[in-house]
Amino acid sequence: MNSVAGGGSFFTFPALLFAGLDPKIANATNTVALWPGSVASVGAFRQELKTQREAVKLLSGVSLVGGLVGALLLLVTPSSIFKILLPYLMLAATLLFAFSARINQYLRREGHHDSSPKSRYRSIVLQGIIAVYGGFFGGGIGILMLAALALMGLENIHEMNAIKTFLATVINGIAVVTFVIARAVVWPHALLMAVAAIVGGYGGAALSRRVSPQYVRTFVMVVGFALSAYLFIH
Repeated sequence: MNSVAGGGSFFTFPALLFAGLDPKIANATNTVALWPGSVASVGAFRQELKTQREAVKLLSGVSLVGGLVGALLLLVTPSSIFKILLPYLMLAATLLFAFSARINQYLRREGHHDSSPKSRYRSIVLQGIIAVYGGFFGGGIGILMLAALALMGLENIHEMNAIKTFLATVINGIAVVTFVIARAVVWPHALLMAVAAIVGGYGGAALSRRVSPQYVRTFVMVVGFALSAYLFIH
């Protein structure tokens, strides 16, 4: 799913819930399981990252701190409260996924870019907020980071995707360390999912040439809204 159109977490996270894991533990386990695939993706963007070292340096620190804060917030949040928040988090992530193309088009229009110092400061603050959310839950942080980078003045979508992937790896990386130290990970599930993610990523790359991403995106959105409704009811 991630190779073809994104949205893999819309399946892996609910799968852990249906397997009987506590929502908080499922969220932490999902983050740990999918992180290796994110690390591997960074390597594919080496050239783009070299041209945007300034932006990477500018946003890496706040991403690291924000991811840590978000992960700690998850750990101290009672499972009963997280369970109440979960349907809203899932619905918000689904809406971001559904409207990501329109959001990107809007932000890339002429006149919506600003590279002034004030805009950079605003982008740092926004990235910090996104990082906290990413460490806490993480659904939809990709489109949120693309929006922050667009507001910062970046226009090349390949460079933006490279920075987004790197920063997501930083955010989830510190969250992974936090969850492992806190023993909030169910390792049999995490290891099985990690292996499957690697195999799925390789197979998905080949499949992406045969399947229309739009069909996959539609399927992900239907599943996302259905799961949100299910979580609200239950």
